[in-house]
This record gives sequence, structure tokens and C-alpha cells, in this order.
Amino acid sequence: MPEWVVLNLLTEPFAEFSFMRRALAGCLILSLSAAPVGVFLMLRRMSLIGDAMAHAILPGAAIGFMMAGLSVGAMTVGGLLAGCLVAVLSGLVARATVTGEDSSMAAFYLISLALGVLIISVNGSNVDLLHVLFGSTLALNDAALQLLAIIAACTVFVLLVLYRPLVMECVDPEFFRSVSGLSALAHFSFLGLVVLNLVAGFHALGTMMAVGLMILPGAAARFWGKRLESLLLLSVTLAALASLAGLLASYYVNWPTSPLIILSLGGFYLLSLLLGKEGGLIFRFISLKHLEN
Repeated sequence: MPEWVVLNLLTEPFAEFSFMRRALAGCLILSLSAAPVGVFLMLRRMSLIGDAMAHAILPGAAIGFMMAGLSVGAMTVGGLLAGCLVAVLSGLVARATVTGEDSSMAAFYLISLALGVLIISVNGSNVDLLHVLFGSTLALNDAALQLLAIIAACTVFVLLVLYRPLVMECVDPEFFRSVSGLSALAHFSFLGLVVLNLVAGFHALGTMMAVGLMILPGAAARFWGKRLESLLLLSVTLAALASLAGLLASYYVNWPTSPLIILSLGGFYLLSLLLGKEGGLIFRFISLKHLEN
């Protein structure tokens, strides 16, 4: 196939339609902010907590949706309040009882998820429920893009300021807690970034899909490098490429955009799992054969 044909296939949707350009811009902005947060989640073994928090924002976003319709501000405020409430409650329960933080988080996120689905089902329609759960990437407007840009800027700024404390939290949280008063600040600031980026992702990908753009890029990048800087850069790159691939596939085959973006990331993860030089299955198989010989 001639190069100009390939280039035309890649650029035509974005050159012709403004909603495709806005969708691509929104996904690239999300890639810049959510993917690095996902790397720290992975290194701190908190990936499933990210998934739980994605469901925890649902009732707040649903209430905002029911009160003001597709209002970026109302749904954002509602999602932030719900996510922060679940994070605080699960932390308090974990510290005041014998229940671990993972089980208390699971309990509260399940309650939150059920409550959100109930609110939309009773007061809305199946279309409303699907919109909140799975997002509408192609319907991003200027207000949503501005919100995503603000959240991305705040995320990058906080990560730069708290970079060293966050690294210490990943390496040895118990030791860091014993020698520095920044441990609590780093921990709760990071949880705030998780909630903030899940709320941002919710506007484009929905509550069910937003966590995928956060977790999968870091999980895939882990098979290609060990240095944190490399993982952060590669995770952003993979998220951006998957966003482009998902949008193009959605345009040409007329399938839902959010699942295709996450499936593209899933494809990168599976390829990394097989071919990655840092623990990939084929690389490990070749190494074992070499040792046997």
C-alpha cells in the first residue's frame, strides 16, 4: 500500500471532523496525566484500588448528571466528592477496626457502584446509564477539554513536586513513614490525583473504562524497562498510541470508541507480555533454554 494512502487513512478523520480532533486532544491530554499516575499505582501494588476508585465516583457523577444533565462542572464536582468520600471512609475504617484497607475499600466501592447504578436506573434511562458507565469520547466539548487540561497540568505539577517522596513510598513506605513527615502528604496527595484523573477519564471513557487508560500503559511498559523515568515516558507513549488506534478503528468500523481504546491498550499489554525484554514470556523462555544449555 502506498505511503500516501496510509497517511491519508491516518489523518483524514481528524482533518475532516472537529469532533474527532477534540476526541484525540482529550485522549492525549488524559494520556499525559493518567498514565504516569498509573505507573505509581502499579509500583505501589495499588492497581486494584484504582479500579475500585473508578467505580466509587459513579454515584456522585450520577447525581450531577441527574441534576444538571451533561454538565461538566456538576458531574466533576459530584464525582470528586464521591471518590474522596469513599477514600476517606475506607481509610478511617481500616485504621479504626481490624478490617484491612483493601477489604474496606472493596466494601465501600461496591456500595458506591450499586448506589450509582440505582440512581441512574430509577431517574434516567438505559441510554443515560450507558453514557455514564462507558462515556462518550466523540462528544467531548470545549468545556470538557479545558477541564482535562487543567487536571493534567495539576497532575504533572504535583508529580514533579512530590516526585522523590512518591518514589520513596514505592520503595519502602514503612521506612519512609518512620523518617519523614512527608509520607502522609505524599500518600493522600497521590490518592487525590488518582480520584482527579479518574474523574477526568470518566468524561471521555466512562467510569468503567477510565481506569484502563491509567493501569494498562504502566503494566505494559513494565515489560520494557526498569528505570522509573523510562516507565513514565513509555506509559504516556503507549496510552497516546492506543488512543489514536482506538479512535481510528472506531471511525472506520463504527464501533464504540472507549472499548476500542482500552482493547488497543490490552493489545499492547499482551504484546509486551510476550515480547518484552524485562520478564516477557519469550525472553524468559530463551533465557531458560540458554541456562539449560
